[in-house]
Amino acid sequence: MAKAKSAFVCTECGAEYRKWQGQCSSCQEWNTLSEVRLAPARPGAASPSASSAGRGGYAGALSRDVVDLGSVDLSEVPRLSSTFSEFDRVLGGGLVPGSAVLLGGHPGAGKSTLLLQTACKLAQQRRVLYVTGEESLSQVAMRAHRLQLPTQGLKMLAETSIETILAVAEREMPEILIIDSIQTMHLEDISSAPGGVAQVRESAAALTRFAKHSNTVLLLVGHVTKDGSLAGPKVLEHMIDASLLLEGGADSRFRTLRGQKNRFGAVNELGVFAMLEQGLKEVKNPSAIFLSRQQEQAPGSLVMVVWEGTRPILVEVQALVDESALGNPRRVAVGLDPNRLAMLLAVLNRHGGLFTGDQDVFLNVVGGVKVLETSADLAVLLAVVSSLQNRALPKELVVFGEVGLSGEIRPVPSGQERISEAAKHGFTRAIVPRSNAPKKAPQGMEVIAVDKLSDALEAL
Repeated sequence: MAKAKSAFVCTECGAEYRKWQGQCSSCQEWNTLSEVRLAPARPGAASPSASSAGRGGYAGALSRDVVDLGSVDLSEVPRLSSTFSEFDRVLGGGLVPGSAVLLGGHPGAGKSTLLLQTACKLAQQRRVLYVTGEESLSQVAMRAHRLQLPTQGLKMLAETSIETILAVAEREMPEILIIDSIQTMHLEDISSAPGGVAQVRESAAALTRFAKHSNTVLLLVGHVTKDGSLAGPKVLEHMIDASLLLEGGADSRFRTLRGQKNRFGAVNELGVFAMLEQGLKEVKNPSAIFLSRQQEQAPGSLVMVVWEGTRPILVEVQALVDESALGNPRRVAVGLDPNRLAMLLAVLNRHGGLFTGDQDVFLNVVGGVKVLETSADLAVLLAVVSSLQNRALPKELVVFGEVGLSGEIRPVPSGQERISEAAKHGFTRAIVPRSNAPKKAPQGMEVIAVDKLSDALEAL
């Protein structure tokens, strides 16, 4: 009798090893290797991937005909609206038939709520199959009743077996298939437990093949690890077409939906939702909720304009500079890159003449927004200067611009649109890079163009 073969797979990055070792050589994480039993090769099977392709009868899912690239039809694939404009924005315009979308987030972020709202509304016009592996049908029905959602027409299935799910999906032929969640699914011929690397990888592969073959929109719910990344092997991210992350703690009223991978649209789009008693409600004007400022302006508070996808968003950045009692002063940035904060403080010392080496510096972006672009550099430094000098900045002031290592203020994309957005919200003064200064400022807006950091400090 042949001995069953096994491999050791890293739960963080998906790297495979023939024997166990304490540290993964790929991601450098410790104690992340788990043993996975490999299914014995069937007679006549060319490879594990070939056998899994025929598991559900989808061996002919992909075309084997060779075609000329110039003869490929370039007509746009029709998209299906998710009934949420913010959801459609992050997806790149809507759901694409035959695509696989992975929605991740922390427990309590609202993943199941968002998909249940979407499924109930879509089910009034289209065929939707909602598969729940974590909750019973009564629990899902109770949530739908609490959220006052239309429940007629939505097909539900409480199942964790991929073979059963694919059989039901072949019979029902839904246009949208929702799996909640991929970590609870399993295949019968894989001996590892649900949630393991092999089960997650093969289950997602079988579901994706069905989606491509039947032109079905596949929506998968995924858990996240301690560091906020999607759980499961990295190969799962390569199999899907779009990877979305729903961010926001249980104590926060607002949720942000950001794309990490999207084959059918941009990955830098941001969708904003508010968690209410009736579920998630989309926020059409995010700048309004991020600008709920106090009546009396405090030192260290400043509004900046960041660019998220195809629209500008006004957010408030707060800085607190205090004398440090430690030998190594702290540098804490919430919503910003801490390494970039340390670099900007060095530029402020060298080219601005303000020393913060003996001060604790704390930064926070109000509303839980994560700023990933460099247009926040100038606003961060001016907020730090305001707190350091204990002098409040004008409430009607808005700032954006990238700061270089030599103290120069570099231009940022879409400067005109940023200034126009600030003018719409009542701001009357702006400090911007000279290359972003418009030829004619909006009515009632004073635009101060600067070339160097010293010019910006002088303008204050």
